[in-house]
Amino acid sequence: MPSPAKARRHTRPPSQGPDLVDPSFILKSLGALFLVALILAYITLCTVYSRSQWQLVLHPTRPLAATPSTFGLQAEEVHFGVDASGEPQLDGWWIPSDTVATRTVLVLHSATGNMADALGTAAMLHQQNLNVLLFDYRGYGRSGGDHPTEALMQADAASALDYLLQTRKLPAASVLVYGRDLGASLALNLCAKTKTPCAAMLLDTPDGDTLERASHDIRSHAVPASLLFHERFPLASPLASSVAPKLLITHSNNPPSPSLVNAGNPKMLLSVGPGDDAALHAGLRRFLDSY
Repeated sequence: MPSPAKARRHTRPPSQGPDLVDPSFILKSLGALFLVALILAYITLCTVYSRSQWQLVLHPTRPLAATPSTFGLQAEEVHFGVDASGEPQLDGWWIPSDTVATRTVLVLHSATGNMADALGTAAMLHQQNLNVLLFDYRGYGRSGGDHPTEALMQADAASALDYLLQTRKLPAASVLVYGRDLGASLALNLCAKTKTPCAAMLLDTPDGDTLERASHDIRSHAVPASLLFHERFPLASPLASSVAPKLLITHSNNPPSPSLVNAGNPKMLLSVGPGDDAALHAGLRRFLDSY
């Protein structure tokens, strides 16, 4: 007979069921996964906002609804702004004066539409015996690029000025810069950064400093817009520090905004009623004769 010690050694413990997972561990794991999912979703939301924020202030269109001939203007289609591929990215119109002109105006159109929508302005400037260069930023009209941004538009404005100075061999002292809407911000920064000072600026309905406007958009409520939004188009600060002659045009009977009142000298304020082309032409002629 086996000894009692050996018997005890070979005795198997009674069978036991599988170990159970603590329910609190499951809840904690699910909570952690949910938190990670929320963080990833928020990061994705911020990334989408950052990449699409240009749509809050820029509204480009591609089809050109008119051409210079629509306004009785003779024009040459031009291409410039060569990128790394060696291909020009910017499409525009060179509209020479009907007589020998000593001054040329570079038109930086507004944030909405494309250069065809600025042909009325080009015609008005052309009537002042000015050569006109009107072009589209990348993302607008027939210019290249997927979509515009402030940085690209600023670079495109610099390319347009370089086209006038280097390709057309125009003296910097003969070049004026016209900016409409957010184009006024581009004009101010262009003239502030260029090595050769602009002769003068024509700023029509100047707009910019867009952070506050963007922050009111419903798409900005769910993200830290002040940290992510960078399509800001500064206006008040460069306007106050600008020393180039400026014609500041408003189309309202309301008092000018503080940013216009505080603009650096020399400046001329021109307030015209909606559709008052005669007053606009007279004010523009007065400014050109003065500066």
